[in-house]
Amino acid sequence: SSPSLRAAAMTAAPPPPLEPSPMPVFSEEGFGDKFLRKTRENPLVPLGCLCTVGVLTYGLISFKRGNTRRSQLMMRARILAQGFTFAALLGGMVVTAMKSRK
Repeated sequence: SSPSLRAAAMTAAPPPPLEPSPMPVFSEEGFGDKFLRKTRENPLVPLGCLCTVGVLTYGLISFKRGNTRRSQLMMRARILAQGFTFAALLGGMVVTAMKSRK
């Protein structure tokens, strides 16, 4: 390209602004507010977490007391509770993705 075409193209566009445009200001959401909002959106995830912790605790107590049969049963139940929690998490993500598409 010739120098005159380049000069014409440069003068056609307005110069960039000297100061950046202000960013939008969002209110800060604290941990408690975010936790409550997320719990309302998908209540099964915290429920699954509580079940997992409860079963794990009971299994560890059984193990410490020497009840190996119950301890093994609780560890298997913990796996199921974790699976439920993971499925609830994935389901919530799918629902959120479907809502954002609309």
